[in-house]
Amino acid sequence: MAGCGGPDRPGPSEDTPGGGRLSAFYGQEISWSDCGDGFECGTFEVPLDYSDPGGARLDIAVRRLPAASGDPQGSLVVNPGGPGGSGFDYAGAAPRAISAEVRDRFDVVGFDPRGVGRSAPITCLDPSGMDDYLGVDYLSRDGDSDPAELTDSGVAELVAVNRGFVAGCRDRAGDLMGHMGTAAVARDMDVLRSALGDDRLTYLGKSYGTYLGAHYADRFPDRVRALVLDGAMDPSLDVVDLGMQQAEGSETALRAFAAHCLDLPDCPLGGRGDSVDDAVERVEDLLATAGRSPLRNDLGDGLEARRSWLELGVLSALYSESYWPRLSTALADAFDGDGTALLRLAGDLYNRDDPDHYANYTSALVAVNCSDRPAPRDVDAYTEAAASAEDAAPVFGAGLTWGALTCAYWPRDAVADPEPLDAPGAAPILVVGTTRDNATPHAWAEALADDLDSGVLLTREGDGHTAYLQGNPCVDSAVDTYLLHAEPPEHGTVCPE
Repeated sequence: MAGCGGPDRPGPSEDTPGGGRLSAFYGQEISWSDCGDGFECGTFEVPLDYSDPGGARLDIAVRRLPAASGDPQGSLVVNPGGPGGSGFDYAGAAPRAISAEVRDRFDVVGFDPRGVGRSAPITCLDPSGMDDYLGVDYLSRDGDSDPAELTDSGVAELVAVNRGFVAGCRDRAGDLMGHMGTAAVARDMDVLRSALGDDRLTYLGKSYGTYLGAHYADRFPDRVRALVLDGAMDPSLDVVDLGMQQAEGSETALRAFAAHCLDLPDCPLGGRGDSVDDAVERVEDLLATAGRSPLRNDLGDGLEARRSWLELGVLSALYSESYWPRLSTALADAFDGDGTALLRLAGDLYNRDDPDHYANYTSALVAVNCSDRPAPRDVDAYTEAAASAEDAAPVFGAGLTWGALTCAYWPRDAVADPEPLDAPGAAPILVVGTTRDNATPHAWAEALADDLDSGVLLTREGDGHTAYLQGNPCVDSAVDTYLLHAEPPEHGTVCPE
């Protein structure tokens, strides 16, 4: 097995709390200190490379909200997704992200995975370079050419920007970029479980966090107590298929937003009686217009409000129904020639705090995705896939498919070999999917629940990304009961809107 598929996956017997080469890590206790508002913070150590536990080490930042009862039955480890999302920050949102009943009985614990936030963050480009990377147009801007046409020079620009990202990772974090895969993070999470004093893991993972949870269950099935995998990812997909299917999910979510908008007064996409197809076509036309000539940007940050950035802005707002009013306003502005509000939404999606600073979210996201899944190495494969995706998802298909091109240049020895994640022998694992989830289509939850030997599928009918504490009492009750008592709902349960 190559690269991370080898050094990060030795036999399970080596991950033994009581002894073996990793005994120094499994013997840790976290020294907690008060970090305000009732939270405690600390760090624990993990090896950079699990095949060389005597080598370099990483400090992993962790945050805990002690159980309100004062008598916890264990810890609930949480991950918000990404990859690149901060579990440390997510634990800080526990009063909103976790029900009072669960917080009463469990310490809520979040950690920044290796390469993220406070845990040896990986940064591949400076802010200007990151602007260029995220804003590169996958459509031609040559002369008077149609922006729907991809020319040789357009492909060359895409290749140059993506190669530059990988070169930046190698220059700035060459050792770490080879050990960013989820298999290693799952092993880090087991070291954390041991340091917390829990015999088995109780876990809530959202979006990418479901992939992390599935890896954990597959490697440590006998250490699973209750894992909630909400907004599930399909482990079987390569990075191109991942982008293509996410584009289709985003298109479904856009259509749901459009249908909602058309029933409201002053909808920028039309009014009652207009079709959803017409409304979506207006968005397509807007993005095409921005591809020809940028809209106005009043942020003063030097960004051009072209198609790529505006498309990211629309995508950002589809993650939650709570963003739909903001998206409606931003689209109305954009139709008047002002792309500022859509740029703000795009900045929210990629943690672009200000023109001079990015959180390291994007670097971590790309590093993990390219380490976890195989990718074609031939640019023509992306051209063909983008054309196919554009047919199925005209607004987002090409952009999300070309977004995988970075992985074509990722070091081969840092890419994991594909393997099934079936977790034989694990306790029941709750997989949750939402029918019109833009980022993780419901089909992915079906696939993951089917792959896991003990997978139990729970469905929320509705919009937005993930299901728990999104306003559906049926979902919340099922998840809470499972976390508190390790009793899952019946497989195939559907919670209506």
